[in-house]
Amino acid sequence: MTRNGIGIRTAQVRQQRVTGQIHVYDGAGKGKSQAALGVVLRSIGLGINTPNNSNRVLLLRFLKGPERDYDEDGAIAALQSGFPHLIDQVRTGRDEFFGPDAIINFDREEAARGWNVAKGAIASGLYSVVVLDEINPILDLGLLEVDEVVQTLKSKPHELEVIATGRAAPQQLLDIADLHSEMKPHHHEAAKIHGLQGIEIYTGAGKGKSTSALGKALQAIGRGINHPGSTRVLIMQWLKGGSGYTEDAAIAALQQSYPEVVDHQRCGQDAIVWRNSRQELDYVEAERGWEIAKTAIASGLYKTIILDELNPTVDLELLPVEPIVQALLRKPRDTEVIITGRCQNQPAYFDLATIHSEVYCHKHYANQGAELKRGVDY
Repeated sequence: MTRNGIGIRTAQVRQQRVTGQIHVYDGAGKGKSQAALGVVLRSIGLGINTPNNSNRVLLLRFLKGPERDYDEDGAIAALQSGFPHLIDQVRTGRDEFFGPDAIINFDREEAARGWNVAKGAIASGLYSVVVLDEINPILDLGLLEVDEVVQTLKSKPHELEVIATGRAAPQQLLDIADLHSEMKPHHHEAAKIHGLQGIEIYTGAGKGKSTSALGKALQAIGRGINHPGSTRVLIMQWLKGGSGYTEDAAIAALQQSYPEVVDHQRCGQDAIVWRNSRQELDYVEAERGWEIAKTAIASGLYKTIILDELNPTVDLELLPVEPIVQALLRKPRDTEVIITGRCQNQPAYFDLATIHSEVYCHKHYANQGAELKRGVDY
């Protein structure tokens, strides 16, 4: 059978890899740190349902000093409080942006402090995932030796997953990466013409679209925790029915502690949908998801709405485009809508995006025959 159109991998039971991979997210587009946060959410979710401590995560954030508040802080703190055996966080650096001409000794000291933590964590065997958020610009600024970082990562424990984010990843790091996703920005004049704000689209063949959306959700949940009553989040996911998605447990834990902050819905079958294998239930489930999303957008109740895998749903012609365009044109000004998924033909609502990152695939371990991994890929 010839498979036409776009299909996404579901969380059906399958073999999974044991070997940990080195991920690099770079590029000028938005979504790099968000993608890392999405993996953190998945890993914690997997650990909640695992009786041992084999899914511990270190979130090491360079260039994000503790003096500054970030949107995701509240949600990370809540997860740390509820599951202290699953997540550690270390933040280093100044609370302000600086360029190569403004480097001071403090910047080198903070980079070294963070890297010392990272080396210890990598060698310890205590972690299943180590996130080196914004290490790429640290290397580009010359605050750490690239060769030392590369050699340390090359000798990491076999099972450890390492995620490096930020602009300007050095070539030596890209050479040893098993996955390299570049976020490329696109700009649409129609968004300015219509005076639109807060519409983000993540598309492309690379890994990082849904994980960026999950990271964005974590940021929005954190805002709601830090500022009760000011924000509510809806995570709506198409083509992902069934169970087995590891982020569900972490989201459910946050829902239980903060029911006024986050709602989460899935729709679709637990099977890959191709254009020549669409079933009536696929249309019914796609429309059910859109009815929920359309009502949420119009309500003004939600400040952040994630429409995960909406793009392939439209590409498969399970939903018409025009109602989505109209809903986005009429959305409340302070409601953020984040849309994800690959597609062969960009639908008309792409022109309304205020942020559009194409996730370009330079390398992907799945293309080399490596299996996907629970708590990282799904």
